[in-house]
Amino acid sequence: MRTIIITGGAGFIGSHVVRRFVTRYPDYKIVNLDALTYAGNLENLRDIESSPAYFFEKADLLNTADIDRIFSTYQPDGVIHLAAESHVDRSILSPLDFVYTNVIGTVNLLNAAKAHWKDNFAGKRFYHISTDEVYGSLGETGFFTETTAYAPNSPYSASKASSDHFVRAYGETYHLPVVITNCSNNYGPNHFPEKLIPLFINNIIHNKPLPVYGDGLYTRDWLFVKDHAAAIDLVFHRGKDYETYNIGGFNEWKNIDLVKLLCKLMDEKLGRSSGSSEKLITYIKDRPGHDRRYAIDATKINKELGWKPSVTFEEGLSQTINWYLENTEWLTHVTSGEYQQYYKKQYDKI
Repeated sequence: MRTIIITGGAGFIGSHVVRRFVTRYPDYKIVNLDALTYAGNLENLRDIESSPAYFFEKADLLNTADIDRIFSTYQPDGVIHLAAESHVDRSILSPLDFVYTNVIGTVNLLNAAKAHWKDNFAGKRFYHISTDEVYGSLGETGFFTETTAYAPNSPYSASKASSDHFVRAYGETYHLPVVITNCSNNYGPNHFPEKLIPLFINNIIHNKPLPVYGDGLYTRDWLFVKDHAAAIDLVFHRGKDYETYNIGGFNEWKNIDLVKLLCKLMDEKLGRSSGSSEKLITYIKDRPGHDRRYAIDATKINKELGWKPSVTFEEGLSQTINWYLENTEWLTHVTSGEYQQYYKKQYDKI
């Protein structure tokens, strides 16, 4: 039996990780620690919230007293740290929010683990989930590997790079048993519609413009969120202390090609004439510091732990669209309130 704190468990990736651990490991205690900011939504976990293996604690990582109380109450032997501010556009508007949550919040959590485990680290694990964006931008060729030098270009990626460095430093200085993964762009059910795929699904449903930055030729590697959750499961249980693993979908897409595929699938599923949704594409001024290309080399996790994506991008995207079309109440709920203010601020140019 294990007790694991999963931070950010009401968010997009976190909710899929919580669900996987609660359903696969009924003898574990899974503690979801989430501040329930705009992107945290307990509706994401309604199907497992009554499980005896599941516990929820509303807490902010900046509140050290709350973190200490939660560690004292549950005595965890594992931490899976997903809680983060994660949207580049928001980081450009408000960099300090990202410093507080991603950097200071991570250090507070590291301090709590160090204090409560009291150098008795046998069987303990602090697992930090990060992003490929810490590596900066690639040219037309090449891939990010676990040894690629960090070169963050946005306040978001700089904050995540800083948190990665603190995790590594606690491993080296205090011998805290840490492991880090850096993942590519996730997509799938329960994704808050500020990121490209859920944003465009929502806009197509409502016949709103599809804002494409710059020339639309920015390239990203896309990873289905359930495959990411499976990789997190493997790394937590079988990964090696002090190692880094890159998790990618082996799946590069230029933004404009992805948008056109999304438009095609949406037209088919909504019964609209071919090309209807493509007419909504609207090119807008590029955002500052926009990285041209990301691409992950996930060879290490494949060879050492046997992980690989379970679905093609087309399959995963189709499943994702189906989920949003079947959960319009969820979509309506999360796109009310603050979301409307954010959308106006970010895209009022169109």
